[in-house]
Amino acid sequence: MGDDLNQIAAEVRVCSLCPLSQSRTQAVPGEGPPNAQIMFIGEGPGFHEDRTGRPFVGAAGKFLDELLSLAGLKREEVFITNIVKCRPPANRDPRPEEIEACQPYLDRQIALIKPRVIVTLGRYSMARYLPNARISAIHGQARRVGGQWVVAMYHPAAALHQMALRQDIEADFRKLPQIIAQANQDETSEPEKPEQLSLF
Repeated sequence: MGDDLNQIAAEVRVCSLCPLSQSRTQAVPGEGPPNAQIMFIGEGPGFHEDRTGRPFVGAAGKFLDELLSLAGLKREEVFITNIVKCRPPANRDPRPEEIEACQPYLDRQIALIKPRVIVTLGRYSMARYLPNARISAIHGQARRVGGQWVVAMYHPAAALHQMALRQDIEADFRKLPQIIAQANQDETSEPEKPEQLSLF
């Protein structure tokens, strides 16, 4: 039997590949339909996520729900996960070895879902695709990275506390329907594979 999202989630929940497994309450594999057109990758679970085992359920999660509605999307239509599947202690930044330990799970999720568009939320998930980029310079722009459309965005938690970032991330989410439509068109017509979708 082949790989599936439930199998990956079951492995994540008992994973002990890095020290985060020792301090977690619950691992947070991610959730969403296996045929999601769009996938959101955050940085790591926080306090509420660690308690519930679900991604983006605290204040940042409520804001993410509002942002999804700006894009005409519902949470149950998208796949949401993180670069690391267990909460870093005191919500510190994930460490390179923790990101590396979790990477195979994320790789397998992406391979199964085959999303048309991946939205990275925050600089740690952005670095997976655009390691030398500055989020302030490229947020909201769709770029093709290794055959995958990727849109880097600010993390909702940061945008909650800084009004300028909040306005930026809301504007970026409003572009998503157009980005998805163009990515779908690109998938069917396969033109000259532009490096970047022309969105304003």
